[in-house]
This record gives sequence, structure tokens and C-alpha cells, in this order.
Amino acid sequence: MDGVFPDFNFDRSAPADSPYEMPQLAKIGVLNISDRASAGIYEDAPGKACVALLREWLATPFESDYSVIPDERAEIEAGLRRMADEAGCCLVVTTGGTGPSPRDVTPEATAAVCDKLLPGFGEAMRAASLRHVPTAILSRQIAGIRGRTLIVNLPGRPRAIRENLEAVFPAIPYCIDLIGGPRLETNPAAIKAFRPS
Repeated sequence: MDGVFPDFNFDRSAPADSPYEMPQLAKIGVLNISDRASAGIYEDAPGKACVALLREWLATPFESDYSVIPDERAEIEAGLRRMADEAGCCLVVTTGGTGPSPRDVTPEATAAVCDKLLPGFGEAMRAASLRHVPTAILSRQIAGIRGRTLIVNLPGRPRAIRENLEAVFPAIPYCIDLIGGPRLETNPAAIKAFRPS
């Protein structure tokens, strides 16, 4: 039976009388914010692209918490709070709602739930996008910390998601270390995390 193992459903929790605890999977939230995707008019391409990118870049196994919601500030705030406080996600990435139109309220919702903002994330992402399109200056995405959760806003287009996340992702694992989250390791063939020595 070389390399062939039966399919077992392992219980990750230790027995009640055991002094050991099984390590829990890291949790990452992906919140796609789109009126049309939430109504089923458009396929949820941005959210799926984001999950695929995280699985490509991260060597650490993780569980994804995934939601698609409309561009409603109260719903966005509630979704972010749930992922951070109840689901215990160490990282939450949002897609969409970062432009200047009246329905784009993701940055406002993010700022409302964060304890601290990290302006460098938005600056780096806009600078990266500006190398490709002049309209990058219209993007208002931000990032911040809520408890032990890092929240990062991303644009709503799959190509722009990769460009923006690629610009800041090397710093994300170390940021999560600093706020008391799980240690995330990247796939160095795809992207390298930076941790000061």
C-alpha cells in the first residue's frame, strides 16, 4: 500500500483528558463586496481570484471564511466584525467598493471597525497600480488592525487584486506575528515573506 491511505475523517480536537491540544488551522476571511455579485447578477470572480491567490502564495494550511455582500456600510462593518471577533480570522481581505462612486463605502466601513490604521498598505498598493493605470489615484483602499486581525481592502478586478496584494503581501505574515496571530509561511517559489532578522 505504498502511498495509498484510506480516507479517514480525523477529529482535530484532543480527548478531554489529554494534556495535548491539536494545532488549529489559521483562518483567513475573504469578503467580496458587490451589489451585483451578491444579487447573483455577476459571477463572484474577485472573491474566487483572491482565495486562489492566497492558496498559491501560502504554504501554511488555512481555512477560508467566505462571504459575498452588497455595498452597504452596515453590512460590511458587521461582516468584518464577525470575521475578526467570532470567526477568529488572522487576516481579512475585502474585494470591491474602494472607488469614488456613491456606493463605494468599503474604506469607511473598514476604518469604523479598526483599532489602528496602517496607511502604508494603501500607499504601496496605489503606487503599484499606478505603474499600470493612471486611474489608480482614484482608489481609496486602506488597511487596519482590529484586535488580532489584519484587514486589507483590495480592488474589485482580479488582475488588480493580484497587482495590489503582491505589493504588500511580503509584509503581511510579519504584521500578523506582531499582533499575536498565527505564523504564516509563504511558498518562496511564488512570493517571499519578509521578517526582520
